Parts: sequence; structure tokens; C-alpha cells
Amino acid sequence: MKTVDLSAYRHHPEVTKTRPIWVRLSWFMVNALVFNTSLLPLSRIKVLLLRCYGAKVGEGVVIKPRVNIKYPWRLEIGRFSWIGEGVWIDNLAEVKIGSHVCISQSALLLCGNHDYKSPLFDLHVLPITLEDGVWIGAKSIVCPGVTCHSHSVLSLGSIASKDLEAYGIYRGNPAVWIKKRELC
Repeated sequence: MKTVDLSAYRHHPEVTKTRPIWVRLSWFMVNALVFNTSLLPLSRIKVLLLRCYGAKVGEGVVIKPRVNIKYPWRLEIGRFSWIGEGVWIDNLAEVKIGSHVCISQSALLLCGNHDYKSPLFDLHVLPITLEDGVWIGAKSIVCPGVTCHSHSVLSLGSIASKDLEAYGIYRGNPAVWIKKRELC
């Protein structure tokens, strides 16, 4: 029977060759000192820094304390979206967040996963898209390759491993459709 050999693991080429090492290291420091801390609650400074590192960020975006963003150059955020406290955007691939999106506290956007069948534990990365008006509930997880279509809701602590239909409310692990979201 074969076994896993992590000593033979090789980094995914698209992940490691995104930017020169000095850019990645400087972002690591900025992320730790400005984003992933409670010491600087000002969204405007965070938005400016994200843009300096290549993110596309619309007006009126709110970024709360203790947010962790892997690679800003793979991030797009539309107008008037909110990124809640403790959110982790692990964007090994592109993450597109539409306008008027709310990502609640401690949610996780996860673009990568390992192949459990491979002895080399190969990494597979896929993009995530959150269309306009989406709400990702606190402590929820959006998995690689998922699109949350317009105004869908992923309820508290749920895991989206497949696309969410527009205006659908989803709950559970894996998240299942519960009912239609009706805005007054």
C-alpha cells in the first residue's frame, strides 16, 4: 500500500511565482502589522495599501481588524463591501468579491486544497467569486472553485463546497438550499 511522502512535496508553480520574493516578503510584513492586527482599525489606509499591492478595490469598502489576506494582487473587491473582523482570504487563486457584499466575522475564503489520493499531496487551486449582494455568515467557509451567485446567503458556520444559486439561503455542512432570500 502506498503512503504519503511530504518530503517530496513541491509548491504549486502558479502560487510561488506570483511576484518577486521581496514583494511577497514586504506584503507579509504589511499584512501582519496593518491587516492582521487590532491596532489599526482605519479602512482607508488598508484600502490604499491593498491598491498599492495590486488589488482592485472599489469605493466605500470597509475592512475590519484582524483580516488576513494571502495575496492582494489576486483580490478584487467591489463598491461598499464589508470584510468582517477575523476574516481569512486565502487567495492562492483569484478572489472576486462583488459590490455590497458582507463577509462576516471569522469567515474563510479558501482557494486551495490538497489531493488526498496523491502520495505527493498535490495542491489544487481554484478561484472564488462572490457576486453582488452576497452575505457570507460568521465562521462560514467558501471552498475552492465556488461561485456564490447574486444575493445568496451562506448561514452562520456553514460550508459552501458547491455554487450557491442567486437569492438562495444555504445552511449546513455541506451547505444545502433552505429557502429563497426575499428583500423587502
